Amino acid sequence: MFWLKPSQETSEHTGSYYAATANWQTDYPQLQGEVQADVAIIGGGFTGVNTALELAERGYKVVLVEANRISWGASGRNGGQIIGGIGHDHHRFEKWIGKEGIRRIFDMGVECCEIIRERVAKYDIQCDLKWGYGSVAIKPRHMREFEQWREYQEKNGYPHKLELFDSQGIKAYVNSDNYIGGLINHNGYGHVHSLNLCLGEARAAESLGVQIFEQSRVRNIVHGPRPEVHTDQGVVKAKYVVTCGNAYMGDLEPKLACKVLPSTSCVIATEPLSEAQIKQTLPADIAVCDPRTALDYFRLTADKRMLFGGLSNYTGLEPNDVVGTLRKKMLKVFPELADLRIDYGWSGQMGIGINRLTQLGRLSDNVFYIQAYSGHGVAPSHMTARVTAEMIAGHAERFDTFAKVKHMSWPGGKLLRRPAMALGMMYYKILDEL
Repeated sequence: MFWLKPSQETSEHTGSYYAATANWQTDYPQLQGEVQADVAIIGGGFTGVNTALELAERGYKVVLVEANRISWGASGRNGGQIIGGIGHDHHRFEKWIGKEGIRRIFDMGVECCEIIRERVAKYDIQCDLKWGYGSVAIKPRHMREFEQWREYQEKNGYPHKLELFDSQGIKAYVNSDNYIGGLINHNGYGHVHSLNLCLGEARAAESLGVQIFEQSRVRNIVHGPRPEVHTDQGVVKAKYVVTCGNAYMGDLEPKLACKVLPSTSCVIATEPLSEAQIKQTLPADIAVCDPRTALDYFRLTADKRMLFGGLSNYTGLEPNDVVGTLRKKMLKVFPELADLRIDYGWSGQMGIGINRLTQLGRLSDNVFYIQAYSGHGVAPSHMTARVTAEMIAGHAERFDTFAKVKHMSWPGGKLLRRPAMALGMMYYKILDEL
């Protein structure tokens, strides 16, 4: 079993299942000297890579700089769940964006999954893409929420089949006594090998002329008529800059750092399951998530391992025994897996915003930012990349829908914001038990 704590991390990929089964190891050069570009992009995860790809498809000269490796952060460590929708409770934002803006965000929440579907087909990306997703209920109120959600989706013209199941019916998809029912999205949501998806998208961007530099941590952004992105050994001079570092931006731009809270999530992957064990657990091979604040999420990989994640922790810290703790949670759902070996365990940081809506905006006239997916970024990152490329190309309507929403800074500054958020999480965990 491979387990690497963040304190032991290097600039290479963490010891995850994804890294062990990656299609290829990137070896892009380090930025040295001066490079000119139309657009400089900071960050080589889903957001940065897809922003670069969208711009390259529109004919822009793009340079992308990554501090470590492509998809080193959350994009290469997550649960691999493709879930649509951007943000939650959109009615809260009506005072800023109106009913038209709320409808626009709903439509983008559908489009974000379709971008992945289309991109994988267009560039022949080998990433184990599979459709099918289940939201599972632990309490009766979850079933009521699922029914309301289905009605809301159908009322707004959601194009994919949503089906509710009771405690017996759900077992054809999630064969566990832990759940009293669930909502199945048959073809709109799904799961994917996250790292291979991002690597494939990076290769597609490169094929269109994007220059990619790894091991090139950005130390400073110089704002001005022609902004500059400075690394230890080089500089990119561009017309526009887009920051896409999310939870891994640090204090590069303090105005952004105060609005996103890095939070830890952890994942384990077992040895491959037998056919009998698959029938006892996930016979339909779908991705699954429960609706709690500190949720469980799980799925089968292409080689039939159980990939099980959770332990969302807003203190940014991990339990002392992550693998043991997650294994215990997995066995609560699937006791049939008690004898399975755990082959991989890893963690990563996700960026949390207070209102849970992804943050897009302008730091200056030609420096833009995208951040704060709040643990829900695989599909939405593809959408924010698209609308940012549209904005740079002169079509700002969808970008400005996001930019009009006000985002509070986390209270308490660096010293107190984590303890305050941990208390908030405790409150919601108590509500989860009611």
